[in-house]
Formats: sequence, C-alpha cells, structure tokens
Amino acid sequence: MSKAQAIEKALERVFQESEIEIVNDSESHRGHGGYSDGETHFKLIIKSSKFNGMSRLEKHRAVHEALGSDLLRKIHALELQLTDK
Repeated sequence: MSKAQAIEKALERVFQESEIEIVNDSESHRGHGGYSDGETHFKLIIKSSKFNGMSRLEKHRAVHEALGSDLLRKIHALELQLTDK
C-alpha cells in the first residue's frame, strides 16, 4: 500500500462523511532535503463537521492522531488545510 493510500484509509476511518483531498506534492521537492521515494510531501485538504468548535491546534492534533505516529514518521512534510463543514 502506498503512503497516499495509507493516509486516505486512516483519514476516512476517523473523518467519515468529510470532504478529503490528498495531494502528493513530492515531485516539486525532488532534490530537496527529505525527498526519497516520491511520497514524502503531502498536502491534506479536509472539510469536516468534526472540526466544528475546534481551534486550529486542535484540528491539527486530530489529523495527526488519525494518521498515527507510524505513518507520520514516514512523511517528511505535511501541509494541512482544515475547515469546518
């Protein structure tokens, strides 16, 4: 399973009925630090009612918890765009 697929599976498990877009931005970082296998830099765009009433930090923590530490260790850079639904 690719990292993108693992990210999608982990997010869909927690953020059901949410709009989730996963963008692999790794190629634009080829040659930069952290680039290794073409799956190192991701942008996640999530619109979810689960974020209602959460601060920005709480939203970020919720996504990190959903992904889990094992998967996060395999990702060099993660850009998050998180909004309420």
